[in-house]
Amino acid sequence: MKIKILIILIAFIIMIFLFKGFNIYEKILRIYYPDTYSEYVDKYSEKYNVEREWIFALIKAESNFKKDSISQSGAIGLMQLMEKTAIEVSNEIGIEEMDLNDVDINIELGTKYFANLVKYYNGNYNLAIAAYNAGIGTVARWIKEGIIKPDGTDIENIPYKETNNYVRKILKNYRMYKELYE
Repeated sequence: MKIKILIILIAFIIMIFLFKGFNIYEKILRIYYPDTYSEYVDKYSEKYNVEREWIFALIKAESNFKKDSISQSGAIGLMQLMEKTAIEVSNEIGIEEMDLNDVDINIELGTKYFANLVKYYNGNYNLAIAAYNAGIGTVARWIKEGIIKPDGTDIENIPYKETNNYVRKILKNYRMYKELYE
């Protein structure tokens, strides 16, 4: 049984490489890296001056495009926002009625929050991504204790395994979205 699965897997990999030149490879990747909800991502990435590929990368990692997603810690929606964070951002931009399961609202709040983090870290996406996952206070502590550099060039030193993997995943997703949709 294991040999059959291995043969099928090898055959699939060979097919991907053979058909890469025929655009099938890209079509398969676009299934795995969709641009679902692009009308909202485009709208808010432009409004808050963040490349759309960052937002797609976050949504892919946070909820895999499941709009009603709720994490064990209580983060809600496509961009997995905590209610407290969502309230702060909604107050900042003037959204009075906040339904985090609403795709439009979730993407706007998540994009604005990420834009705030990028601005807070002077355009340093590595630190902004780490803070999106672990929080500003945690990232500040890591920098203060010399665990990571203030320029974010040593993200491999992030001590939380989840956040370390998360940052790497977002960076990978971002590169894939740039390659597929730019």
